[in-house]
Amino acid sequence: MTTRLQNFVNGKFVDAVSGRFSDVVDPTTGEVYAQAPISGQEDVDAAYAAAALAFETWGQTTPAERAGFLLKIADAIEARADEINEAECRNTGKPRARMAEDETPIAADHFRFFAGAARTLEGPTAGEFLADHTSMIRHEPIGVIGQVTPWNYPMMMAVWKIAPALAAGNTIVLKPSDTTPVSTIKLAEIIGDVLPAGVFNVVTGDRETGALVVGHPTADMVAITGSVGAGMAVAKTAADDLKRVHLELGGKAPVVVFDDVKDIAAVAEAIAGAGLYNAGQDCTAACRVLVHESIHDEFAAALARAAENTKLGGLDDEDAYFGPLNNANQLARVQGFLERVPAHATVLTGGRQVGDKGFFFAPTVVDGLRQDDEMVQDEVFGPVMTIQTFTDEADALAKANGVRYGLSGSVWTSDHGRAMRVSKRLDFGVVWVNTHIPFVSEMPHGGFKHSGYGKDLSVFGLHDYTRVKHVMHYIGE
Repeated sequence: MTTRLQNFVNGKFVDAVSGRFSDVVDPTTGEVYAQAPISGQEDVDAAYAAAALAFETWGQTTPAERAGFLLKIADAIEARADEINEAECRNTGKPRARMAEDETPIAADHFRFFAGAARTLEGPTAGEFLADHTSMIRHEPIGVIGQVTPWNYPMMMAVWKIAPALAAGNTIVLKPSDTTPVSTIKLAEIIGDVLPAGVFNVVTGDRETGALVVGHPTADMVAITGSVGAGMAVAKTAADDLKRVHLELGGKAPVVVFDDVKDIAAVAEAIAGAGLYNAGQDCTAACRVLVHESIHDEFAAALARAAENTKLGGLDDEDAYFGPLNNANQLARVQGFLERVPAHATVLTGGRQVGDKGFFFAPTVVDGLRQDDEMVQDEVFGPVMTIQTFTDEADALAKANGVRYGLSGSVWTSDHGRAMRVSKRLDFGVVWVNTHIPFVSEMPHGGFKHSGYGKDLSVFGLHDYTRVKHVMHYIGE
């Protein structure tokens, strides 16, 4: 049986006006198991109309009232975690054990964090900065937010967008990826049981639907997590109407390993974990390793062993660390990179599809790459890690910063001073030292350069969904 999904508009599940649907595929089998509406102009108009009407009330709620709603959403996510896990894993191919451990509990925590953050928004102290005048700062909701989320973490990236927008007092029209709408629809069901009608709306569809959401005149701001190309298109469309834009785009994380690391095997294992998590379909994945030339041979062998020992498996494989790539197009993209590996490089392990069913790809390590090689400069977005060498700090920094991306990176060293120097000069929005990929609700995530602008998580993420107003009172006689 193929499940038919519906949009969620004004507190109700509804069909798209066109009656058209697109197939949703299980990445572990390559087979269709659901269909999602292809929403058009009328559907997007209806969602924005509902959000605009709801904003008249929701935008006037107090932080305490909004916090109460967000805490109820967090409780509901925990209570219905099994449903969310099933929806997300079936749609993405993620092993159920990893999803239950790594994502759903954190999603609930994000809502709880923003519930608290909504009540503690701070700004400059009110005061008399001009004689006989008192100034104060107001943090106000922006209005109706259009949001577009990706297929690599469909549930979590939706939460990263939804929670701060709601906490700040905005209403939402969200469009999930056409390949992974299922868990977002499940979230809509859960959130819709808590929030007033129209505050949160979901329309599914294709790229044309996304363009309608981004370009709609009712949207006061648009936020997207996606590719650099998609971000540029959104920014261009938003510029025509001077909409505010929040862009979390691609990455090509440098992982800088110095020759003073104490345990090469342990470092290689940790980096493999950060590079292969979620099949490497992560903008922050530890995909681009730069290792000091003096330890290259030992490190490369250790990273290849760690990759080979990383378990690839299906939904019910409790030992699996990662599952398949998300869709057939992404499998073809990753295969294309491996087919074009230059002659001066060597595939140490992997580099091939696994099995003839679904979109599984073996953990892969490619050594001997040069700075201008395609696989170093472009985001592969698969379970593929590359290795380059460097001679000293200056060479490491030049190679690390020598890409168009600026999202995240990491430094591995036993020298505290070196860690401070290198992390300061890395041109990336998130830098880890002797670890790679952990996130917490309290700290911001977001990049520089072609990785976009704006922050997710933390109070910085909340501020991004507010507008600042100066109010000045004349207090003279």
